[in-house]
Amino acid sequence: MNHAKITGIGFHVPERVVTNQDLEKMMDTSDEWIKERSGITERHWVEKESNASILAIEAAKNAMADADVKAVEIDLVICATLTSDYFFPGISNQLQHILGMRKIGAFDIKAACSAFIYALSIGDQFIRTGQYKTILVVGAEVQSTALDLSNEGRNISVLFADGAGAAVLRSSDSEPGILSTHLHSDGKYLKELWCEAPGTSNNPRLSKKILDEGKHLPYMNGREVFKNAIIRFPQVIQEALDTNNLTIDDVAQIIPHQANNRISEAVARRMGIGMDKVFSNIKHYGNTTAASIPIAMCDARDKGLYGPDDIIILAAFGAGFTWASAAIRW
Repeated sequence: MNHAKITGIGFHVPERVVTNQDLEKMMDTSDEWIKERSGITERHWVEKESNASILAIEAAKNAMADADVKAVEIDLVICATLTSDYFFPGISNQLQHILGMRKIGAFDIKAACSAFIYALSIGDQFIRTGQYKTILVVGAEVQSTALDLSNEGRNISVLFADGAGAAVLRSSDSEPGILSTHLHSDGKYLKELWCEAPGTSNNPRLSKKILDEGKHLPYMNGREVFKNAIIRFPQVIQEALDTNNLTIDDVAQIIPHQANNRISEAVARRMGIGMDKVFSNIKHYGNTTAASIPIAMCDARDKGLYGPDDIIILAAFGAGFTWASAAIRW
């Protein structure tokens, strides 16, 4: 039977570091207020000449080098992003061309902060069916260029950041690497975390009126997001454990989407585990949406928090609402 193993991971973030003190100069906020609400002290934002595909390409190169895989060996590219360079086509097509791959399939998916796990799940299924042997999965986001840096937008703008992470999946007939994936959604909460424009609910998609009303900027009902996240995270983590007859003691690290440190701490309390088992690097990277999990995977591995034969659980919650998890034996 074919199984999907992650044979390489990599990430890339912009060189520009924006500290809380930098944000104090842009809006009425403070380092203390931001750290208390989110746990973030700094984040990476792109310079004007950069974009999501540039970050994705560098992350992909790093992951392929880590996996010792050449571009011509890749059979499929899946990119998880909300912030492609253009309204269409997607980043995946740029990756295929610029990295010198064959004329393979390439597509983007849009599932917000859960998108990287959704993309992993799709790649896992393609490998299990035997259709493809080597798949590149990328999560890439540039959120900084769509933020309201006024006082009115500070609740969101202090959270989000830019970056990309990638993983190479390869077919293996030995013990599976990806043990299981679990995907969920509830569209009832569509407007609690969303960006209305540009979209076909408006005709025309963009207008001066839409821009003046700020409909092109992200909106978040923070209380509703928090309330749902601290329920769905434990549920979907437990689902991954139960499916594979695992207990939390079998797991080296839970690597959640880096949404907000208060959410991660609340999830740990609900599950009765210490934060030493719930990885967090939001302090230095902020919330990079679909890129946060692969960035965190790289960071946690580099810090020696998991290694060969260890089990890790990936978990995410985001707009839609969507939530997801993956159980992986490294």
